[in-house]
Amino acid sequence: MAILEAIYARRSIRQYQERAVEKEKLTGLLEAAMAAPSAMNIKPWEFVVVTDPEQLEEIRSKMMFGKINAPAAIIVCGNTSFFKHPVASQFWVQDCSAATENILLCAVSLGLGTVWCGVHPIHNFSKRISKVIGLPDHVKPLNVIYVGYPAEEKEARTQYNPDRVHWDQY
Repeated sequence: MAILEAIYARRSIRQYQERAVEKEKLTGLLEAAMAAPSAMNIKPWEFVVVTDPEQLEEIRSKMMFGKINAPAAIIVCGNTSFFKHPVASQFWVQDCSAATENILLCAVSLGLGTVWCGVHPIHNFSKRISKVIGLPDHVKPLNVIYVGYPAEEKEARTQYNPDRVHWDQY
């Protein structure tokens, strides 16, 4: 699949088949995530992969906008202890967002669907998810990505809007 095709085909999928996602495919998503660029090459990402149905239900119960019934979830987290300079520690969000986008695009190429549900920067969301998956204080959850085989189809599209593009100056 060409990269532009994957970008346009990537859509938020909220309905999934009752079919497990193979461990090899989940590992492939994580390999793609870790190929993302990272400020100062720190690579602060850590991932918690959840496939246990009871654990998934616990995560759903803590998510205000993420009650998605998928067979797997990847919680993308930033380990702030990797940064040696306090200012540098602010880049974990960008780094983990780049890793997240790689997961979303890779999923399309593997025939999987995903939806990105935000956790950070809402303190209560972060606290709830951290508790459910046992994160230490220096590891921050950025999002929950639900993963599965789509039970819905959405047309590929671009959302290009020339009104949002400014050349040379705003």
